[in-house]
Amino acid sequence: MTLDHPSFTIGMEEEYFVVDRDSRDLVPDLPDSLLEKLLDPPIGETSPEFLRSQIEIGTPVCSDISELEQSLRVMRRFISDTVSEDNMAIVAASTHPSARWGQQRHVNKDRYNLLAEALQGVVRRLLICGMHVHVGIEDPDLRIDVMNQVSYFLPHLLALSGSSPFWHGQDTGLKSYRPGVFRALPRTGLPDEFSSWSDYSRHVNVLVDTGVIEDASKLWWDIRPSSRYPTLEMRSADICTRYEDGITIAAVYQALVATLFDRRMANQKWRIYSRMLISENSWRAQRYGVDEPLIDFGRSELIPVSRLMDELVDLLHEQAVVLGSVGNIERVKTIAAEGTSADRQRGVYEKAIRGGAEDREALRAVVDHLIDETVEDL
Repeated sequence: MTLDHPSFTIGMEEEYFVVDRDSRDLVPDLPDSLLEKLLDPPIGETSPEFLRSQIEIGTPVCSDISELEQSLRVMRRFISDTVSEDNMAIVAASTHPSARWGQQRHVNKDRYNLLAEALQGVVRRLLICGMHVHVGIEDPDLRIDVMNQVSYFLPHLLALSGSSPFWHGQDTGLKSYRPGVFRALPRTGLPDEFSSWSDYSRHVNVLVDTGVIEDASKLWWDIRPSSRYPTLEMRSADICTRYEDGITIAAVYQALVATLFDRRMANQKWRIYSRMLISENSWRAQRYGVDEPLIDFGRSELIPVSRLMDELVDLLHEQAVVLGSVGNIERVKTIAAEGTSADRQRGVYEKAIRGGAEDREALRAVVDHLIDETVEDL
């Protein structure tokens, strides 16, 4: 069978916390007048998230990384400018440094009410934000084939994106605490390996036909075939506080998908490794970010993230040239060398403590840092 070349279009979804500029705490609710303005963006789509202190954006479908970058900058700036009119600010981080989930309320919509009823305590703890990247793959069987292979690289993307070191005012010791909260939900983490679209559909239909889930949108895996679009959706990463870090991860993911397709056309495939092994790398990425090595399963060695990023850039170079994203992808070396949002948040906190700040003051300093970095260079 000859496959049509995928479009490799790209789009992103980001979720933001909305904070009160005076208290630096999450706002308890978005006023209807503000929400009405937020839901009318100049481009793309916006929507409420599960909790009333969150807002989600979705970029338009973009033909390349340059267009995606421009779209994301416009949308972040629109959300930031709009909430600032009500003395609020947005934070692009996967956890708020001091907010407590027990004090939050979910949005009163049928979809979220059903979710709250079905999942109870685990969904009430969902005080987290994420970033999703969609890449266009029109052929459904190819979507599944690429999903099986690209799962190997999901820990690498998580390591580069960590932005959730604090939870309930405590340093968790992790660079990315978000996955630990999210994986309390069912149907999360890594997907199984499927042989084809029909194989995937048969498994999904077992859950749909028995009434356990309404449709495939209730599969919250780290990577999944989108139930809305002809795309493969990457969901493993924390949201990046710096928009250019998010664009870097999106560019890497797009180039990975394109590279795996190119290898398939040359009768080559990336080796499929077990969920057990990939999950171990996911944990290392969650715990250490870019500070400690990940496992190279082929070599059975721990390899520093900086070296893995050098190898990743080499692997993706040919397709990055085609996609026009060489400069974006090269930036993974900078992230590996300088750290992620989690590292910068800890640095701000520790500097404040050394300067004599009390714990709450230091956490407020972290929120101020996140507010500034979320809109930096937009």
